[in-house]
Amino acid sequence: MTILVFLGTLFATLAIGVPVAFALMATGIVLMSYMGIFNTQIIAQQMITGANTFTLLAVPFFLLAGELMNAGGLSRRIVDFAVTCCGHIKGGLGYVAVMAAIIMASMSGSAAADSAALAAILVPMMREAGYNVPRAAGLMAAGGIVAPVLPPSLAYIIFGVAANVSITGLFLGGIVPGLMMGAALALMWGFVARKETVIPLPRRSGKDRLNAAGAAIWALFMPVIILAGIRFGIFTPTEAAVVAAVYALFVGGVIYRELTWQSLYRVFVNASKTTAIVMFLVASALVTSWLITSANIPNDLIGLVEPLIESPQLLMLGIVALLLVVGMVLDLAPTILIFAPVLMPVTRAADIDPVYFGIIFVMTTCISLITPPVGVVLNVVSGVSRVPFGKVAQGVLPFIASQLFVLALLLIFPQIVLAPLAWMR
Repeated sequence: MTILVFLGTLFATLAIGVPVAFALMATGIVLMSYMGIFNTQIIAQQMITGANTFTLLAVPFFLLAGELMNAGGLSRRIVDFAVTCCGHIKGGLGYVAVMAAIIMASMSGSAAADSAALAAILVPMMREAGYNVPRAAGLMAAGGIVAPVLPPSLAYIIFGVAANVSITGLFLGGIVPGLMMGAALALMWGFVARKETVIPLPRRSGKDRLNAAGAAIWALFMPVIILAGIRFGIFTPTEAAVVAAVYALFVGGVIYRELTWQSLYRVFVNASKTTAIVMFLVASALVTSWLITSANIPNDLIGLVEPLIESPQLLMLGIVALLLVVGMVLDLAPTILIFAPVLMPVTRAADIDPVYFGIIFVMTTCISLITPPVGVVLNVVSGVSRVPFGKVAQGVLPFIASQLFVLALLLIFPQIVLAPLAWMR
């Protein structure tokens, strides 16, 4: 009955248009009333305690790093470098988008920010060159969702806090799946673009490539510094966020000199607004998370799915199907904050590696970001590229199929994640 009260209240409030953070608070209040422990002080204390976590300091700094990358010219130079490398291939600008998406993903960790940057730079170029614009916009959206899977990732930080899982392990374990997603996008683009009649860009000389690499070298060093620092224990993922923000500020302001005082003001305002939204959502969700534990909902759920616990792959398939459906109407952070605390005890009971589960969870939810009817990333790309939402949704379909194929491989062969993770640890 407690599960029905929890889910019923949550989905009822969401259905009538209550913002997610307030829907989570309302769910917590209803649960407390049902359990006979209603106390407004508990809500305030849990919100403050939940947000007062050192690990969550990574959220504002990674968001700031992403804003500084775009305003400071790092993103544009990465795209320019990718153009010199593969712009001359048939369908070359599509491969440029995939290559740039992978490089940018290893720096910002935000699907919306990466998709917006890619769409703003590359969709006009592809439109002018004569590419199928809805398909190009769909590729930008699909490329953007690589960001939360490749480290550093805000999604892994939020999942690690909500489910009490090693964030360093999630960062290291996400490298291979993220690269697989990028490779799948490139292969699918090669398949769908084979009939394109667009004339490729001229082949760039070795000197042009060296110049582009030299211009982008400071931007390309950023993921190396972050991942190497985490891997060798120089700094924690939280400290890595600070390093990323300071590095992006230094490169954009001192090396590239594209950051002005006016643009810097906008960067800090945008990062502050996004941080406030995310942190209020996290604080509200952690109230509900505490009540979920107090109400013993995970154990009730384990009892319901007990037959599936003996078959971990079948259990994971069921969870993935649930997340794909939920993700169609919820954004990435709310999905993690609502379902990670509920599902983690179930997967632990089935002896599923928590890091592996976290990666599959985040990857599945990311794919949902480019599926209608909500499709948060689709909306971002549609707005930036000025392509109608319906056309972007149609153009992204082949790339959703490629990402689902990668997800299926990881479900069938979990060692693809676990073996490299064991070696990197």
